Amino acid sequence: MRDKTARVQIIPKLVPVFAGEADYRGAYGGRGSGKSRTFATMAAVRGYERPRRILCAREYQNSIKDSVHAEISRSIAAYDFLSAGYEIGESFIRSRCGSEFLFKGLRRNIAEIKSMSDIDICWVEEAENVSAESWRDLIPTIREAGAEIWATWNPRRIDSPTRELFLGNPPESIKVAKVNYTDNPWFGGKLERDRQRDARGDPDMYAHVWEGECVTRTDAQVLAGKWRRGELSPGKGWAGPYYGADWGFSVDPTALVRCWISPNERTLYIDHEAFGDNTPIDAIPDLFAQVPESDKHVIRADNSRPETIHHVRHHTRRPFPRLVAAAKWPGSVDDGVEYLRSFEDIVINPGCPRILDEARLWSYKIDRLTGDVLPVLLPGNDHGWDAVRYALEPIIRRRFSGVRGLQVPSL
Repeated sequence: MRDKTARVQIIPKLVPVFAGEADYRGAYGGRGSGKSRTFATMAAVRGYERPRRILCAREYQNSIKDSVHAEISRSIAAYDFLSAGYEIGESFIRSRCGSEFLFKGLRRNIAEIKSMSDIDICWVEEAENVSAESWRDLIPTIREAGAEIWATWNPRRIDSPTRELFLGNPPESIKVAKVNYTDNPWFGGKLERDRQRDARGDPDMYAHVWEGECVTRTDAQVLAGKWRRGELSPGKGWAGPYYGADWGFSVDPTALVRCWISPNERTLYIDHEAFGDNTPIDAIPDLFAQVPESDKHVIRADNSRPETIHHVRHHTRRPFPRLVAAAKWPGSVDDGVEYLRSFEDIVINPGCPRILDEARLWSYKIDRLTGDVLPVLLPGNDHGWDAVRYALEPIIRRRFSGVRGLQVPSL
């Protein structure tokens, strides 16, 4: 008689994915999240419970070494009750209750897979690489009553067939979660050293590899090749701090940032941010207070909301008396972008996740017919950078001589 009190450890964030019934279960995210180990463990548990045929697939599989055979074997070996319930060979895994694991590549074995019957679970690992054609062929094959399709993947393309199936236009009976290393309570050791090393490198690839984001680096990115995550210690000779605020409209966030400029004026450092979604006007002072010493320094803000500036400046409980309207002039946005791009290094503190996301996503428009990058900024993913522009407005204005028509409303 099996021990009905046996327990396994899985990533807490994935517990709801395996709770209850579902036709599809999935997890996506970056390296070190523990998603593959969790799915391997749950596949072993399902095969231990009762006789099941479990197909483990990926787009390409040249040998058993390319499969999840080793991952499932390690998961089984981690628990005495699973070890006692399985027989593992070089190319097979079978449970003593009659479950069988099959390992196939979809692209080269789809005809064989389509002829299979009684598949209870199909787990597709590295599902980011699965083509739309393979999904079209596979899904009708998993047709037994109660059969499930599982998928784990690290996103790369915003338009991948797997993303569309599980996130874009998902079926009704689906449970899926995004998990990263921060969700894995057992993360650490060499993986953490690898992560810290990668954090000092290409920020777009870091976001893809470790944070489960799609790769977005293109010529259309406004700050392509200019920014990175990192920590600096502004000291003697650094200019700043400079504070800038952008007001939220409708679904746009209200943002306050703090930044510094290095003595040689080649490095811009952003060390603090405060973002608020749907922030009521009376709550803005509390939001701004999240940025150190913001009530003691000049804050330059979007001048399109003079009433908001007046209210926050004279707030009865927490005033910001040095809050002023930033000047605008014809071409001020383009001048600001050009100034930001003139820095050799834009360093963003890891404690500023919204600015980091915007740095990766802020883009120019692309012509849909030619693919050419157009000199037109796409709306969105720019609220923090608007705040940075406002913070640096006097410097930008002096840099671009001959400015006319400054627009600063009286308050």
